[in-house]
Amino acid sequence: MPVPPASPSSTHQHTLGDVLRRTASRMPHKPAILCGKVQWTYSEFDAICTRIAKTLLASGIGTGDRVAILSRNSHAFAAMRFALARMGAVMVPINFMLNADEVAFILRSSGAKTLLVGSGFEQLGADAASRQTDVTRFIWLPGEEDGAAAPAGMESFDALLQDAPPHVDLPELDSRALLQIIYTSGTESLPKGAMLTHEAVLWEYVSCVIEGDIAASDVLLHALPLYHCAQLDVFLGPGTYLGTTNIITGQPRPDVILPLLAQHRVNSFFAPPSVWIALLRSPLFEQTDLACLEKGYYGASIMPVEVLKEMQVRMPRVRLWNFYGQTEIAPLATVLYPEDQLRKAGSAGKPVLNVETRVVDDDLNDVAPGEIGEIVHRSPQLLIGYYNDPEKTAAAFRGGWFHSGDLAIRDEEGYITVVDRKKDMIKTGGENVASREVEEMIFRIPQVSEVAVVGLSDPYWVEAVTAVIVVKAGQSLGEEDVIRFCKENMAHFKVPKQVIFTDALPKNPSGKLLKRELRKRYEKSAMQ
Repeated sequence: MPVPPASPSSTHQHTLGDVLRRTASRMPHKPAILCGKVQWTYSEFDAICTRIAKTLLASGIGTGDRVAILSRNSHAFAAMRFALARMGAVMVPINFMLNADEVAFILRSSGAKTLLVGSGFEQLGADAASRQTDVTRFIWLPGEEDGAAAPAGMESFDALLQDAPPHVDLPELDSRALLQIIYTSGTESLPKGAMLTHEAVLWEYVSCVIEGDIAASDVLLHALPLYHCAQLDVFLGPGTYLGTTNIITGQPRPDVILPLLAQHRVNSFFAPPSVWIALLRSPLFEQTDLACLEKGYYGASIMPVEVLKEMQVRMPRVRLWNFYGQTEIAPLATVLYPEDQLRKAGSAGKPVLNVETRVVDDDLNDVAPGEIGEIVHRSPQLLIGYYNDPEKTAAAFRGGWFHSGDLAIRDEEGYITVVDRKKDMIKTGGENVASREVEEMIFRIPQVSEVAVVGLSDPYWVEAVTAVIVVKAGQSLGEEDVIRFCKENMAHFKVPKQVIFTDALPKNPSGKLLKRELRKRYEKSAMQ
């Protein structure tokens, strides 16, 4: 008689929580997390995550419950990431630069009842939760320099580290279970919740390890926000999978980053171009010993060629990778390798190990080399859909391929270069900004007749949010008025860096606004 298959839940389980447990069993005494004065070995990190998971389960948070997190980077953030995964809860990371209304939208949309609040965001979290959300429970996460005392009305992270209830068992999870919902503004005014499973994220980790030459011997500095999937799932996750040493800070400033790189002999560091540029411009740069730094990664925006050349001169030991992707693919899709940085400057490279990528026309036919088409993907790394949004899910997977919304060209060698965003996404300082959202805000100013928001090249932000405005006849409006209004009503990274006034916006015969013409018209002056 044939032997019946073993239960996959007991012998084939492969989730994010399992990844940490296996690493801890291989290298229990290796430093895993260093954040301020906190230092955990992998054995300690694993035990802490188990205790937290059991305590939360005993307190009523169940498998599949959404738990939101609004916090800067910290040891507590890292622990909650793996503890939630181990207990089967769904993490909903939130950009802490959003305002209360924007945070409240994500809380309502996800249905989160528990909010993890990092130091410094207690008021923002409380304000957002009070705006018709289901949040009834707050857990405070200390920062790298904080003590253990939680604010009034919030539970303490340290209280979760007490001995776990002995009667609580961790659930057996399927790798296809939902791991996280990450909200991306994408190209529209209201953010969409990208649903990613354990399986999708772990396939992506394999791509990151292979394509980014990540090794267990690496010492990684995690300075960019962990609410963003790039730092969370391209570096912290794969690093934990392998057993790297992870230095964590919630202060991504040159005066913090450069000393940490030297102090911990960091050999691997990721940042968007704007942060790399800030490091190069810092007076501390020449005083900092970066002899151990060997691997540098950038993404979110194209690195200017002149900056690439400067980096190679001033950091000759550092090999550079350009990682391109988006939240929906967990998020790595293509890579430009160190040997191609100058030869293919500006390119997003080629598809990574577990991703199949094409550049197609509207009928899903491959475009010829040099012609513009949309980037589409097939991959086990992809989201399973947008949370509670079947229409957008169906549109994104039209024709059996995931539609990225990015326009690109592919050259004769197969290298992909992004040339536009299909719905005018602006990537500024590593953050995504939907032009339509900014336009709708500016349209609320009574004197505005027409407005178009575009991204223009900028030596620091790489792309600067720029508003081009036509003022109503007989009325007046100043740049400072527009910027002040936006600052009062939007997250600061969405606020225009400059405002240009014009008599008319370029349009085609059917009345469609030609944003590409605006970019051509103002691009040169933006760089002067």
